[in-house]
Amino acid sequence: MNVSPSKENILKKIRKALSHSTPLPFPQSEGNQSVFPALQQEPEVEFAEQFTKLQGKFIYCINQQEFAFQLTSLVKKQDWQKVFCVEEKLVVPVASQLADRLVKTDLAHCDVSITGCEYLVARTGSIVLSAAQQCGRSASVYAPVHICVAFTRQLVYDIRDALQAAKEKYGNNLPSLISFATGPSRTADIEKTLVVGVHGPKEVYLFLIES
Repeated sequence: MNVSPSKENILKKIRKALSHSTPLPFPQSEGNQSVFPALQQEPEVEFAEQFTKLQGKFIYCINQQEFAFQLTSLVKKQDWQKVFCVEEKLVVPVASQLADRLVKTDLAHCDVSITGCEYLVARTGSIVLSAAQQCGRSASVYAPVHICVAFTRQLVYDIRDALQAAKEKYGNNLPSLISFATGPSRTADIEKTLVVGVHGPKEVYLFLIES
């Protein structure tokens, strides 16, 4: 195949360019700084504001004793008979009060599921969940109501902070799934009518415990 001199010249330039890596034109601006304004208030307050804007239900607890009281009161008030939780350490404070309601099987027929989380993103009011958690992938989305138990030490400002923390925690063994749950499930795909609870829970509660 004959190649014209002009075309050969162009191909030589391309080969030469590809043989040398091209440095980033603005290395200091490539993801090293957040494009969002700095946090102006406590991360707990910021998260609570953003989470409740999304119809999430936020409960702050100063210690485990208050958490036990608040959770027990909620379960009994809502008359939830089957409370799914496989993470025993989360429900130790309520194990005696809710012994007849706590279950580890039959998620499909439970009224509510209780899980932990990886992190909380203050800027967006998101709960970060992963497949590496003991509860797995389905517990947070299958039951009609999801209760997440978290601690103040799990708060980060932005999504990038959560991803960086996950990289530091898991190294090269990142979970097969990392999801950001931002409020109850909702969709308006059909005739622009908002429907809640189609792809996940209709209600999401977040118990934040001081740590």
